[in-house]
Amino acid sequence: MRIACIGECMIELSQLDLAARAARAGFAGDTANTAIYLARLGQQVSYVTNLGQDGLSDQIIAGLAAEGIDCSLIGRHPTRLPGLYAIETDPFGERSFRYWRDGSAARTLFDGVGATWGDLDAFDVIYLSGITLAILPEAARAALTRKLGALRTTGTQIVFDSNYRPRLWQDAPTARAACDALWAVTSIGLPSLDDEIMLAGHTTAAEVLTRIVALGVPEVVLKRGAAGPVLWRDGPVSLPDMPAPTHVVDTSGAGDSFNAGYLAARLSGADPVAAAQAGHAIALRVIAVHGAVIPVQAMPGPILTDASAG
Repeated sequence: MRIACIGECMIELSQLDLAARAARAGFAGDTANTAIYLARLGQQVSYVTNLGQDGLSDQIIAGLAAEGIDCSLIGRHPTRLPGLYAIETDPFGERSFRYWRDGSAARTLFDGVGATWGDLDAFDVIYLSGITLAILPEAARAALTRKLGALRTTGTQIVFDSNYRPRLWQDAPTARAACDALWAVTSIGLPSLDDEIMLAGHTTAAEVLTRIVALGVPEVVLKRGAAGPVLWRDGPVSLPDMPAPTHVVDTSGAGDSFNAGYLAARLSGADPVAAAQAGHAIALRVIAVHGAVIPVQAMPGPILTDASAG
């Protein structure tokens, strides 16, 4: 199955030490992280974004291609550059982000440079996030939602993580309205409890699931960090206790990697319970390493072999 991941890939700075004038540089972005992990798990993935025509954009594309990702739908804007963000972590590994992205090339997606709406017709699965919606102008955001709704009616699976970043939005009601419209065309929902509490004011996992399911999503996996996910598939699904993290360095990319593990397992024939276990196993590895994308050698073993048997 062909998967398109739509969003923004940025330059990432982590392990910043200004006194030592040192930092670890890489590239990442929520949907780009998921695309990388999906490709590592054997899925056929294309990344849809816009970058610049500069050397840093060249390096990002080369890095994505080295991961086995198809980059033919990455547009090259003539004047704009990739976005940039820095990660700061507290003593418990919880991260905060500092962004420089207001004029990034990705904000021109579907505006005459790079991919067109028709390019999305070729895919069996389309994955995107609330950040994807947030970086687009209102008209493009609405057009993307309409396009995905039309594709879902023809059998394309739409997979959405609401991934809420308040600074990217005009206000919370605008963000919630955009996400709710996307939920209404979604096949598999992969939200996080913390995001939904901020976005919709809910206080419990049950409230979040009730609202998202009511919007028409048949399969929802609500991520709750170390507590493990809560699952709905045409009704509540019981999950076994998930292993607790034993070493937390940086939680960046945890949800993105979970999404990849879950989706890869489902597309490989696993049931939702086994898929949730696969996603959790990858996320545990990711939070034990600095940065959103861990080295290939730090990936878990063949976790999908057992999961697929479900």
